Amino acid sequence: MRRICLTLPTNRPCAETIAAIGAEAAHAVAHFDVDVHLLILDSCAPATYAEHAEAVRCLPGHPRITAHHLDEAAQRDFLRRVTEGTGAAKQELLLDLMLPAALSYGACTNRAFLIAAALGCESVHRRDSDSRYQTVDGETAFPVHHELLSLGRRAADAAPGVTATALAPDHLDRRVAMVGSSFIGELSVDLGEILERDPDVYHNVVRLWAPEDWTAEQKRDLVDESFRGAGTEPFRRDHSLLTLVDPMRVDMCNISFHGVHERVPLPPATDTIGSDYFLIHLVHDAALPGVLHNRNIVNYYTGERRTDSGFTAYQLRYVKFLLSMLYFNAVYARMAEAGETLLDDRGQVRASAVAAFARESGGLDQAGNVRRLDTLDAAYRRLGGRYAGFADHLAARRERLLDEARRDIEDFALLTEAWEALVRSARSTPLHPATGQPG
Repeated sequence: MRRICLTLPTNRPCAETIAAIGAEAAHAVAHFDVDVHLLILDSCAPATYAEHAEAVRCLPGHPRITAHHLDEAAQRDFLRRVTEGTGAAKQELLLDLMLPAALSYGACTNRAFLIAAALGCESVHRRDSDSRYQTVDGETAFPVHHELLSLGRRAADAAPGVTATALAPDHLDRRVAMVGSSFIGELSVDLGEILERDPDVYHNVVRLWAPEDWTAEQKRDLVDESFRGAGTEPFRRDHSLLTLVDPMRVDMCNISFHGVHERVPLPPATDTIGSDYFLIHLVHDAALPGVLHNRNIVNYYTGERRTDSGFTAYQLRYVKFLLSMLYFNAVYARMAEAGETLLDDRGQVRASAVAAFARESGGLDQAGNVRRLDTLDAAYRRLGGRYAGFADHLAARRERLLDEARRDIEDFALLTEAWEALVRSARSTPLHPATGQPG
C-alpha cells in the first residue's frame, strides 16, 4: 500500500480549511488503496495554533489516515536532526534556508517534502489555506482523485484513466511526475485594484516578469494570461489530459509531485510570491509526463491583505517576485534548451545541472532589475495614494532589494546542491525524537 502526504502549510487562521482537507484525505482512503499522512505545517501564533489543534482533533478517525500538526518549534527540531545527519559543512545556513524567520512559500513546501520522505511517502499533494474546494450536485470535487489515478504511474499505464492524451510515444515509458490544476475566483496576486484604476499601469507592472527581450506582443499575451488561473467557469464534469503540462495552466494551491521533489527543492526566497513554482517549470522542460485536470480550487483573499500593513507586505512580495525573474528567466531558458538532457539514464532530474544554471544566473548584470525598479516607481507614483507611499518605501530599500534578489538565487543553488543529502538523511530521521532524547 502506498503512502502519500497531503499537506497544508499555513500562517493564518484556517480551521475550516483543515476540516476540508481532512475530508479530502477521507475521500482518498475511501477510493484508493493508500495510507494518507495529513501534514499541517503551522506557523501561526499560539492562540491560532490551538484553534487549529482543535480542528485536527475533530477530524473523523480512520486507520489509514494519520494527522501530523507541527508548529515551527517541532519543524525546526526535525530539520536540525536532518541537517546534522547530512554531515554538511553549512548546517546552520541550510537550516535557515529551510525554516527562515520570514515568510517563504518555497521553504514551507520544502519542509513538507522532507517530512514526507521521513514518513515514507512517495508523493506530496499540496493545498493552500486561502482556498476552497468546489462542489457539484452536492459532491466535492477533490483534486486528490485525479492525482491518485495517475501520479507515479508509467504514462502508458496512466493513459486509460484520463480523458485524453497528448504525449509523444517516446515519453510513455516515463512516470507521471506531476498532477495538477488551477483555481477560479480572485486573481492569484493582489493586483485587481490596479487593473480597475488604471489598466495601462497594470500592463506595465505585470509585463515586468517577462524576459526583457520578448516582443511587445509576447508581453501583452503574458499580461492577458497572468494570475487569472482557470478564470471563473465553475466545475461541472471531469476532464483530464496526460501531457507535458504548460506551467501557466497549474497553480501551487492545487498540485502534487512524485519523484522530482526529492531531486530538486523549491527556491527558499523570503517574502517573494512565486518562489514555489520552480518544479512546475522543471517538470515541463525535462519532458516529464504530467496530468492537467479541471478540479480547480476556489481562490479568495483573506482580510489581512486589505489592511495597510498587509498591502505593503504583499506589494513588496510582488516586487521581489519581479526581481527574481531576472535570474529565473535565465534558468528557465537554460532548462528549455537542455530539455531531456536534464534527465539521467534512470529518467530522473540531474540536480547538478539545475544547480549549475542557478549559480550561473547569479552572475547576471543587475541592469535589468534596475530598470524594473524604475518602472515600478513610476507606476506606483502614477496611481497615487497608498501606492505612492509604497513607492517611497520601495525607494528606501532599492539597493537592499537588488542584493537580496542575487543572494536568493545563490541560496537556491546551494540548497539544490545539498538537497540529495537532505532527502537521504530525512528518510532515516524520525519525525519526532525518541523518548528521552533531546529535541
